[in-house]
Amino acid sequence: MCWICDAKTSEPTPPRAASARGPWNARRGFLLASAAVAAGPALAQVDVGSASGVRKLVPAETLETAAGKQYVEVLAEARANGTLAPDADPQLRRLRAIAQRLIPHTRQWNPRVSSWRWEVNLITSKQLNAWAMPGGKIAFYSGILNQLQLTEDEIAMIMGHEMAHALREHARARLAKTQATGLGLSIAAQLFGLGQLGDVAADLGTKLLSLKFSRSDESEADLVGLEIAARAAFQPRASVSLWEKMLAASGGSGGPGFLSTHPSGPNRIRELQDNLPKVQGLYDAARRG
Repeated sequence: MCWICDAKTSEPTPPRAASARGPWNARRGFLLASAAVAAGPALAQVDVGSASGVRKLVPAETLETAAGKQYVEVLAEARANGTLAPDADPQLRRLRAIAQRLIPHTRQWNPRVSSWRWEVNLITSKQLNAWAMPGGKIAFYSGILNQLQLTEDEIAMIMGHEMAHALREHARARLAKTQATGLGLSIAAQLFGLGQLGDVAADLGTKLLSLKFSRSDESEADLVGLEIAARAAFQPRASVSLWEKMLAASGGSGGPGFLSTHPSGPNRIRELQDNLPKVQGLYDAARRG
């Protein structure tokens, strides 16, 4: 689904398996963190405009439910292969601790988060990959942590980026656009009254892991993730060092499997650098508080 989000290794995405839900003792911590989101939203510092209106063609509840089922299947496959990290894994504990700091700063970007059940899991894989599904289901692959030797601040930038895709409902918008194009404008117009769209959204849940985001989606996720991380007292400059590591790992090409429709590493770095002053005050205030 996202490399972040450009760079995927040749290793295939874990296949789906029969649905199975394993215990997660840390889930209560995420529910508590989600409750903290009830505080009033703060004024955004980065400028990303309004979320795409076309996303409303796909019911959010239906897509989030479908995403949750797909997430369970991915975890079940990883568990069957022995690649799903246990709750006591130090890297997983670190990921979940970072997420608990980020979650309280997500509501201003999407009021639906009050009903999301955030989850973070870690899968052993050489992939330089991490993703978040609609509804707050997050997965990291060990390759991106180990090969890039990420700091906590850099991990927060990746996680914030992935959260931003879910918060801004990029998958919902992309699927809506694809479906409207496939069905034709006349049928799409009828779907504003929902009609068969609920069934369509449920079927599309299986496509979430292969979904590719647009150039504007990627830039938007970079900036929203940057602000979320800064508000959680993670160093904004880590967004730049993260992409410098990405470029080094890819030989300067923008990332393994780089997609031409996405912004290049240098362009991404420049845009992040331009926005650092906008969030520096948020970081400073979070550090003092």
